[in-house]
Amino acid sequence: MQNKWSDAEAADYVARYAGHGVSEDLALRVYTSRLLGREPELVLHGGGNTSVKSIADDMLGQPVSVLHIKGSGWDMADIEPAGLPAVRLEPLQGLLALDALSDEDMVNAQRTNLLDASAPNPSVETLLHAFLPHKFVDHTHSNAMLVLSDQPDGEQLCRDAFGDQVAYVPYRMPGFALAKSGREHFDAAVAAGHNDLKGMVLLKHGLFSFGATAQEAYERMIELVSLAEARIEQLRSKTIAQVRLPEAIADVSEVAPLLRGLLADPVAATDGQTRRVLLEFRDGEQVRRYVDGAALERYSQQGTATPDHVIRIKQKPLVLTPPPADGLDAWQADSARRIAAYKDSYRDYFARNNPLFGNTKTQLDPVPRIVLVPGLGLFGVGSSAKDTRITTDLGQVNVEVISAAEETGSFEGIAERDVFEIEHWSLEQAKLGKAAEKPLQRRIVAVTGGAGGIGAATARAFAAEGAEVAVLDRDLAAAEQVAGQIGGLAVACDVTDDASVAAAFAAICRRYGGVDVVVSNAGAAWQGRIGEVDEATLRTSFELNFWGHQRVAQAAVRVMQAQGTGGCLLFNTSKQAVNPGRGFGPYGLPKAAALFLMKQYALDHGGDGIRANAVNADRIRSGLLTAEMIASRAKARGVSEADYMSGNLLHREVEAEDVAQAFVHLAKAEKTTAAVLTVDGGNIEASLR
Repeated sequence: MQNKWSDAEAADYVARYAGHGVSEDLALRVYTSRLLGREPELVLHGGGNTSVKSIADDMLGQPVSVLHIKGSGWDMADIEPAGLPAVRLEPLQGLLALDALSDEDMVNAQRTNLLDASAPNPSVETLLHAFLPHKFVDHTHSNAMLVLSDQPDGEQLCRDAFGDQVAYVPYRMPGFALAKSGREHFDAAVAAGHNDLKGMVLLKHGLFSFGATAQEAYERMIELVSLAEARIEQLRSKTIAQVRLPEAIADVSEVAPLLRGLLADPVAATDGQTRRVLLEFRDGEQVRRYVDGAALERYSQQGTATPDHVIRIKQKPLVLTPPPADGLDAWQADSARRIAAYKDSYRDYFARNNPLFGNTKTQLDPVPRIVLVPGLGLFGVGSSAKDTRITTDLGQVNVEVISAAEETGSFEGIAERDVFEIEHWSLEQAKLGKAAEKPLQRRIVAVTGGAGGIGAATARAFAAEGAEVAVLDRDLAAAEQVAGQIGGLAVACDVTDDASVAAAFAAICRRYGGVDVVVSNAGAAWQGRIGEVDEATLRTSFELNFWGHQRVAQAAVRVMQAQGTGGCLLFNTSKQAVNPGRGFGPYGLPKAAALFLMKQYALDHGGDGIRANAVNADRIRSGLLTAEMIASRAKARGVSEADYMSGNLLHREVEAEDVAQAFVHLAKAEKTTAAVLTVDGGNIEASLR
């Protein structure tokens, strides 16, 4: 592993934070924490922790010994000084004299000794950092160390790699017991004559390094990890045997909606609706070797690379069969049985282990978080794109660690009781039910014409409600700009082209797993007196303003039917559909057809749980109603542009955001279909009822 320490960068951190009252100790702690946090083979997504023992002023300005340690919710990759709250050190060190301490009392002791009561909770491993005598302490979940440790003879393999440079601590649940055990094993190693320990191995858990300076602790971590990496290469003696797969495998864009639908949980929903999931797919070379392994059913079911991962990805993944390209009905039925069996097994696992803890635990939902599909790859399962990305990243780390363990020996995780204990940790159980989801979380929304005025406003509105949004537009650069603002997906899509629409929905399925809501918004206006307009103009308008809606809706319905969890089609029909304007026949005619297209979808696919509704908007500044057009119309009517734009019953201009909120409202209206919602400030001629 590369040593990325730089004297110049270290000095820059010290200088950068000096003007904000941050000590040199803390500035350097931030610097090396980031060095570690930006190395995915050491820590991922908030994992690991670092600390420094230093001096800080209390509220009276009196110097006090403190431990700056990573706080809950902070990621080492981009941590700031505020993410390393100061805790009074002496009271923490005094806890070493206790024989036992509950997790709740430990957290209370840590919080009551914070210098700033508003700071985040210190790490659950704060006491282990405090009990060690070193100034700087680093803790990672090094992949290389775990490869050696996660084997039947893991301790010996680690001793072969590190020798007497580290202390060795048997697996214990994080918390006070681990902290006390860590100090005891450290003292025993020192008593045995190992006076210059560079670190400590927490078997099947993680790797510590420590030193008198930030540079020393960091470089010792890199040195120890490099020793583990070298030992792995010496031991690597085999490859994972592969299975014979069908000659043709279904595309992930076909498999993902089926899988997403199978994993949806109608029982767990709190609002009477199915609780959906999101998916993320990985199929790199190493992932494929892993999922295509002949012994996949054995090595994938042994546990996680480090117990910390259990909280996010459960104790084992779901394994499915290869999906054939020549028909997925049988595969879908078999997968449904396997998912049901997984859930039953999870409930049995809870029933076996809960009595060991006095029946005090609350069962978590039994839906798998990692799904392995031979011939295809790995799916991560989550409640949002961010959550799913974290889950999938951890799933891939497990692939890497378990693969290397199998290539050097055989993988072995911790015992089932220990897995259960950490998965149902009291500190995690206390959080159950406290995190409220946004109204449209777990929904995947596609917006066509997503880079335009109404489209962009609609994308932002759905994202604000918690949905994951795919921004579809012919102008990919413009779509990327909108998607970048909301953390969504930009997809190039020309709704007048069958192949482009199919490719767009395939991309959405590959990225998120499927689609739940489609806002068919793309359109353009052509003018001309209907008795004089040429046929080409009329056909071009119909191609975009009618057939474009049909292509998009038809592609969406195929995905929604595969998922089996319903869906919502939303059409931008414009007031022209019900109140045609003179000289706008080429635009209004296909829009009127699109209005009845919406009704036909509501009629034909209501039985599939698919709703179809429309928004009838007027006079919205957008690519259709340009500044030049507004000026021309205002002049023709002899009014100001402001009066023209507010020429409605309410005398208020209607904006793109108002139309966006109408689409959001219809997406939420679970018992509304075949409806048209008018958004025009009041135009009695365009009103429907």
